[in-house]
Amino acid sequence: MSGNVTLEWPEDGVALLTVGDGGVAAHLTTCATTSHLADTLDEAIGKGARVVVLASSVEGHWLHHSHLEDIVNLVEGREATGDPAGWFRSLQTLNRGPVVTIAAIDGDTSGGGCELGWACDLRVAEDHVRFSQPEVIIGVGTGIGGTSRLMRLIGRTVTAEVVLTGQPLTAQRVYELGGINRVVQKGKAVETALEMAKLIASHPPQAVAGMKKMLGEDEDLNQSEGIDNDQTISQSLFANPDSVERMRSYQKRFTDGETMDQAYWS
Repeated sequence: MSGNVTLEWPEDGVALLTVGDGGVAAHLTTCATTSHLADTLDEAIGKGARVVVLASSVEGHWLHHSHLEDIVNLVEGREATGDPAGWFRSLQTLNRGPVVTIAAIDGDTSGGGCELGWACDLRVAEDHVRFSQPEVIIGVGTGIGGTSRLMRLIGRTVTAEVVLTGQPLTAQRVYELGGINRVVQKGKAVETALEMAKLIASHPPQAVAGMKKMLGEDEDLNQSEGIDNDQTISQSLFANPDSVERMRSYQKRFTDGETMDQAYWS
């Protein structure tokens, strides 16, 4: 894949996408970058990825807010560095695509970069990382999920603080509020995310895909509708021949005296 997003395969079914320098300022995210990201996500899925880990190679930074010149050029009718639809394509794939997505956040992240992270299914962040939605400071808004998704992750009260003050939150605080799955030492984000990805990819692919579908669709439903949706997806999984065989296999282990700890987690 050309451009500043690389694709590697550290484990079977696990794709590692690493975003590099956007070429205008190392910490800003251009339309060209998100176009490359969207294309690389499609490439990874096409080649059989079941879990995608999203990382950065820019020292001290994960994905930051948009290259502001891109936005001004688009508002004034000029071309940006790339197709602006790359932002929306990336967000859609990360949040609602057929693969599980994990953000491995090893540096500060802000604005649209944060919003790409909020769109992922899971987030691992190093303990020095700060998260911010500074849009209000420059007179704009969080256009791609920095309010709506964040509010679902950490609640309205703290989201109001984040988007109205523009000030950053530490990784530890976001973790305590439920917006991050793991806080790890400096240098451990990608390693930890890949360990999670390997575990998820080891599970039956139909089950992982089904649970990802549930998570995405249930966000937009009330509780009763969500339970109905869960049942619809679950019925298709129960009838899957591989799932039937696995249920029989695990039931035999229980019948033979194994505990759940022994069967599932040892």
